[in-house]
Amino acid sequence: MALNLNKNLKLYYSIKEVAEMFDLNESTLRYWEQEFPFLKPKVSGAAKIRQYQEKDIEQIRLIHNLVKERGFKLAAARKILTQNRKGVEKKADVLERLISVRAELQALKKQMDYLQ
Repeated sequence: MALNLNKNLKLYYSIKEVAEMFDLNESTLRYWEQEFPFLKPKVSGAAKIRQYQEKDIEQIRLIHNLVKERGFKLAAARKILTQNRKGVEKKADVLERLISVRAELQALKKQMDYLQ
């Protein structure tokens, strides 16, 4: 059996880590948990510490794409996600790839400009 070195070994992320991933406030994530019933991180202890798994982070990525990047209202984002989740996932993936390709092209352009 081959060892998968690319696999993320961290199982849970704190609300602070997730907020930093998406450049959001922790209060925004807590609010989104109320607005999107499918976003349910594990809550443990008397202090109710949230522990986000990869599946939760994927949900947040979709919500972030709709609300922060594409400008949908929360109600519209919730409706779109319940009606056409696969379509939203595909569009978010394509947008993410395009952004990374753009960044690579910009880096190549800088290198080309430096050589001239």
